[in-house]
Amino acid sequence: MKILIVSDTHKSHKNLDKVLEIVKPIDMLIHLGDVEGEDDYIQALADCPAHIIRGNNDFFCDLPGEEEFFIEGFHVFITHGHYYYVSMSEERLKEEARGRGADIVMYGHTHKPSITREDDLITLNPGSLSYPRQEGRRPSYMLMETDQSGHAEFTVNYL
Repeated sequence: MKILIVSDTHKSHKNLDKVLEIVKPIDMLIHLGDVEGEDDYIQALADCPAHIIRGNNDFFCDLPGEEEFFIEGFHVFITHGHYYYVSMSEERLKEEARGRGADIVMYGHTHKPSITREDDLITLNPGSLSYPRQEGRRPSYMLMETDQSGHAEFTVNYL
């Protein structure tokens, strides 16, 4: 299974269009918030099941603030992250994810990609496709790929 994970597109979808041209076909799209009204466009563009949540800049929308679901046996918890103060550290978010029994937690908000692997939890942030803040400021996204044996690989990719 091939899953595209993105965040913080902030109403600018040209880089998402480029990424989808590069990585398609995908089996699922996960958008971790700050779509700013572009959720219908993103859903249609993905042409596959999509999980899109609300970020701190998604006003007056019906998107959920958080979701939990399973991917190939992995319990996944997704949130934008701002309610867990992820700009300061991942600790509150990790505590919440563990309390929910999640295997993987995904968040956005910081515009900086990161992967943290611990024995009981994998924490992912794809960064931002529109306004990256990490050194070099290259737009970033993640791919999650699972195999038949239930193994998952995660990669940070840049445009």
